[in-house]
Amino acid sequence: MKCPICGFEDTKVVDSRPTGDDSIRRRRECLSCRFRFTTYEYIEAGPIFVIKKDGSREIFDRNKIMTGLVKACYKRPVSNAQLDNIISEIESSVANSMRREISSSEIGSMVMDSLRKLDEVSYVRFASVYREFKDVDTFMKELKELKNSQLNPEKKNT
Repeated sequence: MKCPICGFEDTKVVDSRPTGDDSIRRRRECLSCRFRFTTYEYIEAGPIFVIKKDGSREIFDRNKIMTGLVKACYKRPVSNAQLDNIISEIESSVANSMRREISSSEIGSMVMDSLRKLDEVSYVRFASVYREFKDVDTFMKELKELKNSQLNPEKKNT
């Protein structure tokens, strides 16, 4: 494992433990600069393909979801651990469904459902990109639906 600070090619594992989502968390230390960092290892049971809006297929990449979540949660009180949990839940849900393909719209819906529960501002930010809001009216409609779901929590919005 390459050190993210100095680029040295050799590190040692200081601590290793399983997490609740079929991954292993490892604390590592660079043998050159002594920087400590965390890595996660995931069991790869075979590729899961994401079917994009244009019909093309690509391999599921949790880093792409993380990039979108980080942008949506910029300067919000949301931790990286919470974002990792969202991605792990989505990945587990897809893997447990025994499907080898999933549409990008299904993944986007799962992300939006999770963000809605976690942080409403991040949810609206993500939704504005995901749903490709074209004008202020579309944006306001989404905000009204969010506000109505707060007032009527038993009513589920889609």
